[in-house]
Amino acid sequence: MMRRGQAIAAVLGQIRNELVVAANGWISRETCAAHDRAENFYMLGSMGLASSIGLGLALARPERRVVVFDGDGNLLMTLGTLAMVAERRPPNFLHFVFDNEVYGSTGGQRSISAQVPLDAVAQAAGYRHVLRVTEAGELDAAVADLLEKTGPSFLLIKVQPEADGEAPRVPHEPEWIAERLRQRIVG
Repeated sequence: MMRRGQAIAAVLGQIRNELVVAANGWISRETCAAHDRAENFYMLGSMGLASSIGLGLALARPERRVVVFDGDGNLLMTLGTLAMVAERRPPNFLHFVFDNEVYGSTGGQRSISAQVPLDAVAQAAGYRHVLRVTEAGELDAAVADLLEKTGPSFLLIKVQPEADGEAPRVPHEPEWIAERLRQRIVG
């Protein structure tokens, strides 16, 4: 099974000009460490709202593809967003969930994603395309496939059940993160 940081770096290797919203905690840290760029929005708080922010961007900027990097713990906090995404059906929305079955940023408490398959929830909510990968060898093909499809799309990426990571904190202030992204989408 993949480590979360390795999976994030592999996905970022296929990202070109897409806007990326990275959930708070280790996902933002590992995204920034793997490939910091102005098109990335790192959440430094607001646990559970990455998909909501991504949905807002996708609806406001339909000409830009929006990729959300979420975690199982984050998504479990706001499951209703899956239904909202499916109902709005933004064709430019890709939702990647790195599922380690723990709340990594709050101390490694077990999440319920082993008993509640989030890909099945996304499918039931109405996402157009839903995939699951468990091995590194499956990841590149799944990402490439979904980048070619009309969304909303959902990819559940099972990663090792580790709570911590190796990436440093995001070195940018929240206001600067928001401003540089704003400049990329309006300018």
